[in-house]
Amino acid sequence: MPLTREFKETVKAHADRDPAFRKGMLAEGIEDLLAGNIEDGKTMLRYYIHATIGFEQLAKELNRSAKNLMRSLSPKGNAHADNLFQTIAGLQKREGIALKVTPAKRVA
Repeated sequence: MPLTREFKETVKAHADRDPAFRKGMLAEGIEDLLAGNIEDGKTMLRYYIHATIGFEQLAKELNRSAKNLMRSLSPKGNAHADNLFQTIAGLQKREGIALKVTPAKRVA
């Protein structure tokens, strides 16, 4: 489902004024991917990108096509691991954070 302009503007305004919100969006997207919730993870990464850097600028920084980057994170997209991890690394660098995987006991 496409994002409405109002939703995009609301999320972007929140992301602009709240660094913890931005970092939380990025972390949640990656956690979803690691948990096997691929669609939710890609959705959150798309929201994060729309609210922060935008696909065009991210593509320039990663030396990739914006169209291919958008397609890889679309609901039907199938990002290759190398492209996905390059994207995640670029987003972490831009945000000034390094996320770590910490083992946690799985709740049934």
